[in-house]
Amino acid sequence: MTTGQEPSPEQVIADVLADLPRHRGVVVDSPPGAGKSTLVVRAAAHLAATGEPLMIVAQTNEQVDDLVVRICDKHPHLTVGRLSAGAYAPPPRLLELAGVRVGTRVQDLGDPDIVIATADKWAWIGDRRWPWAIVDEAYQMRSDKLLRIAGLFERALFVGDPGQLDPFSIVDGDRWSGLSWDPLQSAVSVLLRHNPDLPVHRLPVSWRLPATAAPVVSRAFYPFTGFRSGTGPGERRMELVTGGLGTPHDRALEEAARSGWALLELPNRHTVRTDGEAVGAVALLAERLLQRGAVAGSEQGERPVTADRIAVGAAHRDQVAAIRAAGLPPEITVDTANRLQGREYDVTIVLHPLSGRRDATAFHLESGRLCVLASRHRHACVVVARAGIAELLDAHPSAEPVQLGVPVKFPDGWEANQAVLEHLSRHRIEAGRG
Repeated sequence: MTTGQEPSPEQVIADVLADLPRHRGVVVDSPPGAGKSTLVVRAAAHLAATGEPLMIVAQTNEQVDDLVVRICDKHPHLTVGRLSAGAYAPPPRLLELAGVRVGTRVQDLGDPDIVIATADKWAWIGDRRWPWAIVDEAYQMRSDKLLRIAGLFERALFVGDPGQLDPFSIVDGDRWSGLSWDPLQSAVSVLLRHNPDLPVHRLPVSWRLPATAAPVVSRAFYPFTGFRSGTGPGERRMELVTGGLGTPHDRALEEAARSGWALLELPNRHTVRTDGEAVGAVALLAERLLQRGAVAGSEQGERPVTADRIAVGAAHRDQVAAIRAAGLPPEITVDTANRLQGREYDVTIVLHPLSGRRDATAFHLESGRLCVLASRHRHACVVVARAGIAELLDAHPSAEPVQLGVPVKFPDGWEANQAVLEHLSRHRIEAGRG
């Protein structure tokens, strides 16, 4: 990793490309919105230019499709094979690309410059070996999935965000805890434990998060590998064209437009997970944001905050279903933190994972979940939560069992929640007081 003076993003990319031929693996840590996709696309074009075939691994079909579109947009001369399962239906945006061929077998793709598929699909390919591979969202990939495809390539670039959610699994992993090859750990964690000499680079700048958000997210979730915003104070702004009614919801939106953050705090109460009052507050905030004609100004110019540029995030699928049932425009994205990873919006409205709870479980304290919810926005993030989260955290200090051989994870979820809550307290609007 580069030391001393902070390298520029261009220098990091140059260093990564220089390291690729010299090592069997290279890792790039990327904070939210730091240009991870740009790096993957540039590295793909660089490796394809050598004349040797390249395989790219992503974790979901949506990520694969996004990469195909990005590569074809930036490098239309490259041919891309989209390897898929039999039930996969290509979206129209892929079918419009002349250089893309979709198939269920490598033989169906011809001889493209790049072949892209999910890790699950690559696991079924066993009759060919590629000199190069790029693994995107590598921190979301379980190590057992990397093991299944490791024989397909000679050298690989692993790119991902270490602060996001850990790989998902419905299997209890206690039986493997402490083992260096724990299959439920992220692919990068296991890779580096067995190959500590592999070079690790870090992208130092977030181009998504504004100057109001990058320091908050960096301190709370990236305490040892901090980053900064690519824009300075005042370079991003959001205005509400229509006047408000003085309600707590309107005042929360005005605070978010002014400072980039707002906490709409409901009265302290223990509730069911699909808290009707909290769901209604989230929906009303989104509706009022559209009604008040929000306009976002940035280095990309000035544009209205339309419904497709708004996201609502929650921890659980039943909460998502309840918010969707509140009648929001279908263009507004409403989803769980797991499915919001890697996506970007102008404004996000978040139902806090600990709102209304009696306890603070490991699931709700997981730092990656709150990190995702708090780092999707370019302009503002509004959090809806019931009062009492600070007391809940004090009553449930972090006390996960210590297991031998398991690396200590930073940041600790309890500390990360405390840090974010402390910042939000400066932007609190109490819903019980008009």
